[in-house]
Amino acid sequence: MLSGLNHLTLAVSDLDRSFAFYIDLLGFSPKARWAQGAYLTLGELWLCLSLDDACSGLSRRDYTHYAFSVAPANFAAFAARLRSNGVEEWKTNRSEGESVYFLDPDRHALEIHCGDLASRLAVCREKPYAGMVFY
Repeated sequence: MLSGLNHLTLAVSDLDRSFAFYIDLLGFSPKARWAQGAYLTLGELWLCLSLDDACSGLSRRDYTHYAFSVAPANFAAFAARLRSNGVEEWKTNRSEGESVYFLDPDRHALEIHCGDLASRLAVCREKPYAGMVFY
């Protein structure tokens, strides 16, 4: 039986660039690094960066992305920090809670988001999506 997310591994084309992006810009903590990868943490999240020659710079065409929580009091400053560092935004937020959707150096789709599942469901109960059922 599964119990939750164990870790997230992202294929990267330039380990130095990605290591700096996740630590310096997003605030991850480094735990280990080697020639082909690195282990980082953010709260309980364990992130592995893995150097991969097959990593493509092509644009993502689907909605797959990884969202990180940010406190409402810190949202504006963090969003401004991302934008002032020239990150590419790939989507405009249209849902509950403030969000910025952006790409990392290898075009992995990321998001910073204020809110949680409880706040999302509360809004959806007031204005449900088409065909939405609550359990």
